[in-house]
Amino acid sequence: MGLMPPDGASVLLDTAPLIYVFEGNPLAARFTRLFAAIDAGRVQAVVTPVTIAEVVAGPLKAGKTTLAERYHALLCSWRVCPVDGEMAMLAARLRVRYRLRLPDAIQVAAAVQCGCSALVTHDRDFSMVGDLAIFTGD
Repeated sequence: MGLMPPDGASVLLDTAPLIYVFEGNPLAARFTRLFAAIDAGRVQAVVTPVTIAEVVAGPLKAGKTTLAERYHALLCSWRVCPVDGEMAMLAARLRVRYRLRLPDAIQVAAAVQCGCSALVTHDRDFSMVGDLAIFTGD
């Protein structure tokens, strides 16, 4: 979906859009309006521990501990949707239903469980997921 989530919406941010923005990747441009809405407080950003781990892994691997800590602090300043037993069961059901990889199933389950109106992603095909709107940028 290319439409912006409405004001007041919560959206679960998948890893790729965050990495694009943090690293200044040209693909970040497709998410500019969304991140402006988040910065302005019109849309609430939600992340999972999976996203946090994936985002900080790159800087840690490169020996950039300070950068990893900065990313971690920013991500944790948003709403972090915890992975618990209920979400694990929902993720398992979604994984089987849509043949998703486990990290993808956790992202979808988190978005559903935490009441998000959309999953913001770029690099994975979630088109078969009917439980949630998928936002892929402008």
